[in-house]
Amino acid sequence: MELLPNGLPVFGALMTWLHPLWMVAAGMAIAVAALFLVFLLLRLAIPKTAAVAWTTAKEGMSQPLFYVILAIGVFALLSFPFIPYNTFGDDVKMVKDQGLTLIMILSILLALWTASESISQEIEGRTALTVLSKPISRRSFIIGKFLGIIGPIVILFIILGALFLATVSYKVVYDARESCLPEPTAQDCLNSMVQILPGLALAFLEAVVLTSISVAISTRLPIMPNLIICASIYVLGHLVPILLKSAEGAYGIVHFVAGIFTTILPVLDHFNIYPAIATGSEVSWQYVGLAALYCALFSSVAMLVALLLFEDRDLA
Repeated sequence: MELLPNGLPVFGALMTWLHPLWMVAAGMAIAVAALFLVFLLLRLAIPKTAAVAWTTAKEGMSQPLFYVILAIGVFALLSFPFIPYNTFGDDVKMVKDQGLTLIMILSILLALWTASESISQEIEGRTALTVLSKPISRRSFIIGKFLGIIGPIVILFIILGALFLATVSYKVVYDARESCLPEPTAQDCLNSMVQILPGLALAFLEAVVLTSISVAISTRLPIMPNLIICASIYVLGHLVPILLKSAEGAYGIVHFVAGIFTTILPVLDHFNIYPAIATGSEVSWQYVGLAALYCALFSSVAMLVALLLFEDRDLA
């Protein structure tokens, strides 16, 4: 049997990597089926909102930016396993962290651009007035836009997430080959993929939070102010715990301002699992559930603000 440079059988190493991919393929099929089921339920429960969401999702996936972002993500994820990080055995952790960060940032960019194009541009171009002249309420319009913007993000996460899991599985085998370590088992590859599944879920929840904020801003401001404000919120949202901690023991006004920031801004650090990746520990699904509850509450508040801002917006 032909051997790799470190003595690992080619066929055995290949099968070690390919075996967990069956679970990735099954996960993709389940995610697509769940997405289709959710759309059917929306079509039955709120047909007008679902119609707006379907149109927005198609427009979002037909724009060139979607395919540019998808191509960048695919190229980067395929490149990460072969980049020498010189971390003395922690290259897999670096691939996990970089992959999660990349998918999250690309999805947020897609969400912000789609929200601005779909809402702000339609308001400025009077397209929204034409849509609302039909028996569609402003509430259905905004909620449908929000759900429609989430659609391309879900598709992006399914494609890039599946590829990311495959590259992480391959990286485990690749590092063993490069470091002359014992051949990893399929269970080792599977454990590495399972560890980052909560990270993908948390990255998606963070994208949903920023999408809801972008939708609210798009009802009043054009694309450039929207991008600048959301980028600022993204940075400050990850610094909220640091701001609050640094204000302890400071002057009353400093602590008061820090408290306002921590109340208004989303605490995006809740969706960051880099410390767990760095220490090799797992994030419990109970924590993901609590983060999903926080995402639902904050997104609901942001959508309520969007409805209030859009309710008295002069579309004529």
